[in-house]
Amino acid sequence: QVQLVESGGGEVQPGGSLNLSCAASESVFRISVMGWYRQAPGNQRELVAMITPRDETHYADSVKGRFSISRDQAKLTLYLQMNNLKPEDTAVYYCKQFIGEYWGQGTQVTVSS
Repeated sequence: QVQLVESGGGEVQPGGSLNLSCAASESVFRISVMGWYRQAPGNQRELVAMITPRDETHYADSVKGRFSISRDQAKLTLYLQMNNLKPEDTAVYYCKQFIGEYWGQGTQVTVSS
């Protein structure tokens, strides 16, 4: 059973930064597209960024130039570096492994002054 464990969330002021991590339990991570999604209260879950096994990336327009997705194949870990955070980035952030459609439990990110 694949497990994905997110960490790194928290509360920051506008303009601040956070680096989220998602640790995977199984080596299938290495051949899977991985993604970060987020869900704010009252909203649908939305794609933030995704990365292929060959490090090809895609970002939502709302985060381009501010967020960076990366992966460490040796550590089976997915990252999301978030810079210049805005209040509208406040949400629960989830990682997803596309092979098998597995999700993590989510980590809260709050951007507030």
